[in-house]
Amino acid sequence: MDYNTLLDLATDLGYELAMSGAETFRVEESISRVLAAYGVEAEVFAIPNCLTVSIITEEGHPITRMRRIGHHGNDLDAVEQFSGLSRALCRRKPGPGEGLQWLDTVRSQRKTYSRAALYLGDFLGAAGFGMLFGGSLMDGLCAGICGMLVGMVNKLLDDRKANQFFRTIASSFLMALLAYAMGAAGIAQNPDTVSIGALMILVPGLLFTNAMRDIIYGDTNSGVNRIVQVFLVAAAIALGTATAWSLSARLWGIPTSNGVIGYSLFFQCLFALAGCAGFAILFNIHGPGGILCALGGVLSWIVYYIALKFGNSDIPAYFWSALFSSVYSEIMARIRKYPAISYLVVSIFPLIPGAGVYYTMNYAVKGEMELFASTGMHTAAIAGIMAVGILLGSTVFRMHSDWKKHKSLST
Repeated sequence: MDYNTLLDLATDLGYELAMSGAETFRVEESISRVLAAYGVEAEVFAIPNCLTVSIITEEGHPITRMRRIGHHGNDLDAVEQFSGLSRALCRRKPGPGEGLQWLDTVRSQRKTYSRAALYLGDFLGAAGFGMLFGGSLMDGLCAGICGMLVGMVNKLLDDRKANQFFRTIASSFLMALLAYAMGAAGIAQNPDTVSIGALMILVPGLLFTNAMRDIIYGDTNSGVNRIVQVFLVAAAIALGTATAWSLSARLWGIPTSNGVIGYSLFFQCLFALAGCAGFAILFNIHGPGGILCALGGVLSWIVYYIALKFGNSDIPAYFWSALFSSVYSEIMARIRKYPAISYLVVSIFPLIPGAGVYYTMNYAVKGEMELFASTGMHTAAIAGIMAVGILLGSTVFRMHSDWKKHKSLST
């Protein structure tokens, strides 16, 4: 056995998964399964910025590979492709050299959307959620334009290797300033919903979802690391939009917004579908998977709507909807043999309290500290109860899978 080549294969596979945005447990389990398929036990340790894999040869010699995980995007199609490769390697067990060739083939055949398609994703994501949160059709168009601005600024700064915190501040500042300018010019009726819709592009949905799933599987270090990143991004969003609000108040007067529009469930579902379709593009999900992800977002919103109609307050409604999203993603993952994260991260997006983050910041800038505290606590409660729903759904399916595995081994 060529242990060095085999270790290179497993480590490279884990590295590609991590760089594509996979959860920590998926990275570790994929590496361990591949090496176990070749009869080699491994010690694998992964955190969001580092991967270490160690094995011991038949002669008793330890071999270790270490990789630093640098800045990476949200390429869920790549997560699906590399996860499929890990299953193929375990099933067919080619020679390590041939396995590396398979890995190179998967790398070269990765699908990506064009820049124009990504800007379309920015537009749909921002416009859909801008109207879902009560904006008019014109507000939705304005939100879409602001979302495209966010995408352009992010791309420009990413090409220049700017860190995520600075990119988020710059994007949220320029986006919110444009939204308030549209409101001052009378183009947008509700610049608040315009800003909220466009801010959804910056919300770290995959980070939040991966953090919850890491905690589920006992990867507490990784989970806490990702949660800290989520808080930093939220702080950057608040800082950027707060600065824009203060500047616009000096330039055009204090921004004002009309009341939100109460749409029927049909139109709410239509807006949720458009928004989730945009995020399916941004997360690089292709084919039927993108449709199923967007459909999951619509169904999650319907569950939330029904829960409210049955007399629940919004906190229990968020719980039931998040639980449904978790169960839906696990079911789709088992039916289509793809990672659950692809379905969960998009289907949960209509529930992410972007409006709560925005209004919490807005009250702080205005000096309305009681509203700031109450809105901030309510937003934190929503995020917490969503995490509980995700944890519960994923844990039940995990326990069921472990029970089936144990049963098959005992028989």
